[in-house]
Amino acid sequence: MDVQAAHSAEVPPVPGAGAGVEDAAASGAERAGTDAAGAERAPGAVATLLTVGLGTLVTLMAFTAPASTLAATAGGLHAGPVAQTWMFTGTPVGLAALLLTAGSAADARGRRRVFGAGAVLLVLASVLSAAAPDTALFLTGRILQGAASAAVLASGLGLIAQTHPAGPHRVRALGFFGATLGAGIALGPAYAALLTQVWGWRSLYWGLAVLAAVTAMATRSVPESRAERARGLDLSGALVLGAGIACLVAAFGEGRSGWTRAAVLVPLAAGSALLALFGAVERRVGEPMLDPALWRSRAFLAAGAGAFSTGLAVVGLFSYLPTELELVLGMSPLAASLLFIVWAGVSAVTALFARHLAGRIGAAAQVALGLLLSGAGQAALYGLRAGGSYGHLVPGLAVAGIGGGVLNAALARLAVSSVPADRSAMGSGANNTARYVGSALGLALTVSVASAAHGRTPADALAAGANRGFLVSAAICAAGAAVVLLAGRERPGR
Repeated sequence: MDVQAAHSAEVPPVPGAGAGVEDAAASGAERAGTDAAGAERAPGAVATLLTVGLGTLVTLMAFTAPASTLAATAGGLHAGPVAQTWMFTGTPVGLAALLLTAGSAADARGRRRVFGAGAVLLVLASVLSAAAPDTALFLTGRILQGAASAAVLASGLGLIAQTHPAGPHRVRALGFFGATLGAGIALGPAYAALLTQVWGWRSLYWGLAVLAAVTAMATRSVPESRAERARGLDLSGALVLGAGIACLVAAFGEGRSGWTRAAVLVPLAAGSALLALFGAVERRVGEPMLDPALWRSRAFLAAGAGAFSTGLAVVGLFSYLPTELELVLGMSPLAASLLFIVWAGVSAVTALFARHLAGRIGAAAQVALGLLLSGAGQAALYGLRAGGSYGHLVPGLAVAGIGGGVLNAALARLAVSSVPADRSAMGSGANNTARYVGSALGLALTVSVASAAHGRTPADALAAGANRGFLVSAAICAAGAAVVLLAGRERPGR
């Protein structure tokens, strides 16, 4: 099946910077006061949007909770350096390994069903982390939180796509979705730091369990939707992909002690081989979770490249930033998380207004713009020093926040518009897989770079490592923007 042809049947193609089809159609329809296809929102659209927004908010809060509570959690569980790395990366691994599987299952078995199951699993995983007597069970809970978040995120974007037809309704809904991503990242560290300060680190996981339970109950108000033709689950692809991602994250996590050791090179080689095997499996299996036909879609490739770059260079860096601020500047966890809101809060607000870019520039160009703004903001953070002031960080955080907001809104639109309408959850799963594979690797890379620097004191060493990480992430953003523009560029005559 020609994926681009299938999509063009839904919205007529227009010239632009690539993959801006839906954006342009939405903009013209919005000026006319109607949808591109004259369609109205489906019944239950508002309930769907609010429920998916709440679920997305809770999953991102769970994702970023360790950013401001690592020291307290590690102290309470007597966790070593390697375990502390996995406290950060456990949830991204669970997310990245199962997002594609969850998206395929949602399209085939029902998006509301998978979303609700993810919310229930998030309750159980949060309870396990809250009550864990040792590090092993806590990390198990964190990985299961990632698996639950995969079900919520993959099916949630599919639910929005089904209840909000292509046009201004969808543009506004996806802007709201992008804002909840930024809001979850903003609230997570502050929420965790506040509860840890008052009731201890376990309380934040009990709180997440309560919020996830509310999400599960709200799912009953969401209308069910699924693909017209049920597809089988690709278990072999899911196992190979999950194992490959776990190996890569383990390799990057071990890199903090040196990149030429066998503990790094062996899992790195194994992970690369497994991901190559995943590509071969998807070409041979009868009903692949990731349709190989999509690899010929420029919009799909641009969405994947943008999502991976966002995870690697943006999510990875900023997930560890509150911890760096605590250790370098001597800030309290709560103060560091409040400063962090400058970035994440601006990102959430920007995502709400980014819909006004629709129709003016293509979606791929929006993603590239977001990456360039994020990189510029990260470069402006350079100059962090032990015992210094946080004032010089604010402008860079604000600029990076604007870039993050543009990214969150544009990537959601590009993910939905780059796949056939009946595979929207799979498209969301593929896009989020790229994002969270990148974030798991980026977080491990950020920790490794920050830990590898030297200085007169531990704070000086971490400051030097953080400054190096800012420049590395800025360079990755610039490279990612170039790749997105090349991948999303229209072919002559199309």
